Amino acid sequence: MIPKKEIVEKRQHKRFQVPKGTFVGLGPHDTKVGQIIDVGMGGLAFRYVGSEEPSNGELDIFLNERDFYLGRVPFRTVTDFEVSSRRDSSATAMRRSGVQFREMKSNQISQLEYFIQNHTLGEA
Repeated sequence: MIPKKEIVEKRQHKRFQVPKGTFVGLGPHDTKVGQIIDVGMGGLAFRYVGSEEPSNGELDIFLNERDFYLGRVPFRTVTDFEVSSRRDSSATAMRRSGVQFREMKSNQISQLEYFIQNHTLGEA
């Protein structure tokens, strides 16, 4: 019998699903925008169209049709990979990125806690 590989969860924080219309903006003036897949106190995952992986820096979290904005959250990219295959060489790829939050200010932590308690759909 072949032994099963154990999956080791590296995350320290639970992740929560978010409603459609929850976005992350990266770069100056949110030059790159992606749709958030899930979020936790330690980081988030999002999808975006493009070929360049997000660089470390700051990001913004916002809801399209609700009154929520959390800005200038420091992060570092942990994972980034293509999730759709290109049908032709001119098509731009869909990618998925996972980021870890860096040292946040106390008001950012409070806003993130509020967001998770009031704007998520349950555990991912």
